[in-house]
Amino acid sequence: MRTIDPSLAMHLGCDATTLCHAWRVTRRDGVVLGFTEHDHDLAFADTGFTAASGFSASATEEEAGLPAATSDVAGGFSSDAITEEDLQRGAYDGARVEVFLVNWSVPDQHMLIKVQEIGEVVRDAGQFRAELRSFAHRLNQPQGRVYGRRCDAALGDGRCGVDLAQPQFHAEGIVALVRDESQIQVSGIGSMGDDFFRFGELAFLDGVAAGQGGIIEAYSGADGVLTLWLPLAVLPEVGDRVRLTAGCDKAFSTCRTKFSNHLNFQGFPHIPGADFAYTYADGETVHDGSALFK
Repeated sequence: MRTIDPSLAMHLGCDATTLCHAWRVTRRDGVVLGFTEHDHDLAFADTGFTAASGFSASATEEEAGLPAATSDVAGGFSSDAITEEDLQRGAYDGARVEVFLVNWSVPDQHMLIKVQEIGEVVRDAGQFRAELRSFAHRLNQPQGRVYGRRCDAALGDGRCGVDLAQPQFHAEGIVALVRDESQIQVSGIGSMGDDFFRFGELAFLDGVAAGQGGIIEAYSGADGVLTLWLPLAVLPEVGDRVRLTAGCDKAFSTCRTKFSNHLNFQGFPHIPGADFAYTYADGETVHDGSALFK
C-alpha cells in the first residue's frame, strides 16, 4: 500500500490542484537527469528537473497483479538535456526512470508513482519517443538455456572463454572509402580470410564516428570491403582508424579450428536433428547410439 505525505494528501483533496509529473532518469553509466512537464524548473529529492526539455507523457493504465504495463514519454532534443547523439550510441538503453507526481507550487510535496525502465526509443524530425516499461516485463523474457547444435555463448564472454584481446583475433586499419551507410572499404588490415571477420565487430577509434561500431555481415579480404548488418548512424571519414574483431558463426567446427576452444563449446552438436528423429529403421541407417557428429 502506497503511503502519501499528509501535506500532499491535503492538497489532493482541494477543489483546485497544482500538479504535474516529473521524471528522474538514471542511466547505466551513473548519469542522473531530471525532466518535468511543468513550464518552470523544479528541484526536489536532491535532483533538478528541467522544464526546457519539452517532456510529455501518454496516458497510462494501472492494473492489479504483475502486468507488463507500458507507457510513452516524448520530447524534443536539447543540447542541455537529451541529445540525438546520446540516443544513437545507446546511452539511455535500459535506463531507470522514476515517475513523480509533484505539487509544482510546493515541490517538496511529491510522491513516487512508479519505477520503470526505458525500452524502445524512436527518433524522428528532431524529436524522440521513448517506451517506458514496467520491470514486470522481465518476467516475460525466456530464462534458461536452449538446447541446440550451435553455441549460445557470446564470443569472448565468461562462458565462451576466448580472449579477444589476443593480437591474432583483431586487426587495425584505416577507412579508405565510404560507399554508403552499410558498406565501407578499409586498408591496412592484412591478409585475413574472407570469413575471419564475418559476424565480428567493427569499431571506429577516432574521427566523428569514434565510439560507434557495428556487426560485420561480410568482409572481402581482396579489396577490404566491409558490409554491416545495420546502417551506421554516423558516417566516418576517410583516414579514420578502425578496429576489426574476429567473429564466430557458433558452429562446433569453427570453435575448434578458428579458436581452438572446442573443449569449452557451449552448444550441443551431438543432438540429432529433426530429420533424423523422424526417420525409421530401414536396414541401411546405423542406429546404434554412436555419436552422429565427430
